Amino acid sequence: MGFPANGSSQDKPYKFLIYGRTGWIGGLLGKLCEAQGIEYEYGSGRLENRSSLESDLTTVKPTHVFNAAGVTGRPNVDWCESHKVETIRANVVGTLTLADVCREKGLILINYATGCIFEYDSGHKLGSGNGFKEEDTPNFIGSFYSKTKAMVEELLKNYDNVCTLRVRMPISADLTNPRNFITKISRYEKVVDIPNSMTILDELLPISIEMAKRNLTGIWNFTNPGVVSHNEILEMYRDYIDPSFSWKNFTIEEQAKVIVAPRSNNELDASKLSKEFPEMKSIKESLIENVFKPNRKTPVA
Repeated sequence: MGFPANGSSQDKPYKFLIYGRTGWIGGLLGKLCEAQGIEYEYGSGRLENRSSLESDLTTVKPTHVFNAAGVTGRPNVDWCESHKVETIRANVVGTLTLADVCREKGLILINYATGCIFEYDSGHKLGSGNGFKEEDTPNFIGSFYSKTKAMVEELLKNYDNVCTLRVRMPISADLTNPRNFITKISRYEKVVDIPNSMTILDELLPISIEMAKRNLTGIWNFTNPGVVSHNEILEMYRDYIDPSFSWKNFTIEEQAKVIVAPRSNNELDASKLSKEFPEMKSIKESLIENVFKPNRKTPVA
C-alpha cells in the first residue's frame, strides 16, 4: 500500500471527503474548508454500507477522508445503553468499514475518536499531572459507548492509513450549541467538579486539517495540554458571560443516581501533539482566548 509518507506534502490540490455532515464536528469542518479554500464534499454513503462508501470514493476522488460520523447518543451516552446494536453498527462496523475501504484506495483517514476510554487510576492519579499516553491501554469501560470506542481504537491500530484523534469533552466558542460541554454543564441542575482534559475545537480542528496535510497517522491525544475542572469553567462563565450565574455541585456518588452509565474522568498527556504543534495553547489559556473573550458580556475590568 503506497500511503503518503508522514510529513510529506503534495503537489495536487487537496480534496476532502467528510463523513458526518449533520454532526457538530462535521459541520465545522466544512466551514473550515470553505475558509481555507479547500475543496470538499460530504459523504452520502452509510458508513456500514461498504458499496456506498466505495461509490463515494470513486465519485469524489478525495485526497483525504475525514470521519466525524458515529453515535454518541441523544441527549447523551446513556442512549447507547439501550441501543447497543445501533451503537455497534455506527461506531464499530461503520468506522472499520470506512478505514478498510480507504486503505484499499491508499487514502489516509482522519478519524475523530474519543479520549473517554480512560479513568484516573493508581498510576494516573487525579491532580498528579501524569496523563494517559497514546500507547496506554484503555481502562474505562463503564459505558457501552466507551466500550465500543475502545474496541474500535484497538482494531484501528492495525490500519497504517488511519489517524485516530482522541477528542474529549469538546468545547467551542458557540455557546448556543447544546453539544458544547460548557453549554451542557451550564444547564445542568448540579455538576460534579473534576479536573479533565478537554478539546477546544476552535483551536484544534484547524490543527486536524494540518495533520491531514502532513499525512500524520497513528493515535493522538487530541486535547489541549493540562486539565480544567467543571467549577473553573463555570467561574469563567460567570466572570465573562453572566455575573449572576450560580451552580450547585454534587459528588460522583450522587451523580451516579441520576445517570444510567458512569462517565469517564481523566487527564490525557498531550505532549505528542504539542511537539508537532508547539503553538498549541494550554486548556485554560485556550478557553479564555478562544471561547470566553470572544463571547465576553461583562465589562472589561
